[in-house]
Amino acid sequence: MASEPARTGRLRQRYEGNYRLVSGCIPYRVSKEENEHSSEKEDGIEVLMVSSPKRDDLVFPKGGWEDDETKEEAACREAFEEAGVKGNLKEKPLGEWVFRSKSKQDICSLEGGCKGYMFALEVTEEHDTWPERENRDRKWLKIKEAFRLCRYEWMREALEEFLRVMAEDQKIQMSEEIGETPSAPVSNVMADCQIISSSCYVNSSSGQHHGMNAISSFHLGYASQEVTIDTSF
Repeated sequence: MASEPARTGRLRQRYEGNYRLVSGCIPYRVSKEENEHSSEKEDGIEVLMVSSPKRDDLVFPKGGWEDDETKEEAACREAFEEAGVKGNLKEKPLGEWVFRSKSKQDICSLEGGCKGYMFALEVTEEHDTWPERENRDRKWLKIKEAFRLCRYEWMREALEEFLRVMAEDQKIQMSEEIGETPSAPVSNVMADCQIISSSCYVNSSSGQHHGMNAISSFHLGYASQEVTIDTSF
């Protein structure tokens, strides 16, 4: 069945001052990977990136936030239009970044300035056809490879924040499993999902994320499994 066409044009585009507002996400999944010290396979996190039309670089799905949707809905829509994936979106943004459109690189001009919001999207559906399939390829990558391919500093910062959020979620989960109160006032981290669109669900979450000391690796709990992410990039 043919997918819905991607939205085009900027008639409904939101702006804040001189900045065009955009919304996007880091889609992720748990995958099996070989343990270099044994024949067993371990769970690991992979993130999804998409190619840019007429360019060689890979980016995370993102696009204009329009006036008939929330920024969460915009992030879900862009994930499906550009990468053909749907899933559970973490309600709390990874952050917001100001950057310039790749087609407007004159730093002395306000034209092309963007303010973007990024989210984490746990992928539950991966479609064979999607609106921008003819113009974009998609690729699942391990975290270290994704860092290497991030062309822009704001993308690397978003990926770093993604890792911090995942680690904080694991700390909370571990505290709940042993019956301790989390150090941060976090509630409803794993609350039931509330559907907001046909593209994704939003996981309600409140509280703060705290920075981590530099570490070579950490473990993420996922569906009662242990997930290892190597961050020695």
